[in-house]
Amino acid sequence: MLALQGAFARHVDVLRRCGAEAFEVRRADELAALDALVIPGGESTTMIKLMTSFDLVDPLAKLLADGVPVFGTCAGMILLGADVSDGQPDQLCFGAIDIGVRRNGYGRQIDSFEADLTVAGVDGGPITGVFIRAPVVERTGPDVEVLASFEGDPVLCRQGPVLVSSFHPELTDDDRLHRLFLGSVGA
Repeated sequence: MLALQGAFARHVDVLRRCGAEAFEVRRADELAALDALVIPGGESTTMIKLMTSFDLVDPLAKLLADGVPVFGTCAGMILLGADVSDGQPDQLCFGAIDIGVRRNGYGRQIDSFEADLTVAGVDGGPITGVFIRAPVVERTGPDVEVLASFEGDPVLCRQGPVLVSSFHPELTDDDRLHRLFLGSVGA
C-alpha cells in the first residue's frame, strides 16, 4: 500500500479483511518485498511531490515496468494512466495503463456522489461507487478492458496486471473489488 497521502489506511483494512498481508510503503527499499501494490485516492499532485521527495518515482516506474500487479483508485488512476488533462504542465503519468483521464472530471468536492455500478465478472449485484473529485476516463486504448461504466464513461478498467477505478471502493463495506484484484495477484 503506497502510504504517502490519501485513503491508504482504509485500503489496508480492506486488504487485511480479505486475508492479504498488507503493509504501508513509504520508502524505495520497501518496494522489494511487494507482490502487488495499491495506489490510493488522494490528491495526485501532492502524491507526485511526495514521491519525488522520497525518491520513489524511478523505483515505482521500474516496479510497474516489471509487471507487478497494481490497483489504483481515483488519484491512483490518474498516476497510472498514460496521459492526463487538466493536470499540472509537468504532470507525472506512469503509463501503466493505456487510458487518458481528466482530473476532477466529475466536479469539485461538493459534487461528490455515489452510484450503483454493474461490474463485469463480479457476482452479487451492483457495487456502490463513491465518487469524490473523481477523474473521468476520456480515452481507452485497444488493450484496455472496461469492467464498469457510469453514464457511458469507463470508471473501472483493467489492462494486464493493472486495475484502476475512478471511485473509492475502500469507502464502502463491499470488498469485492479488492478481492478481484487479489485474485489477479494469485493471493
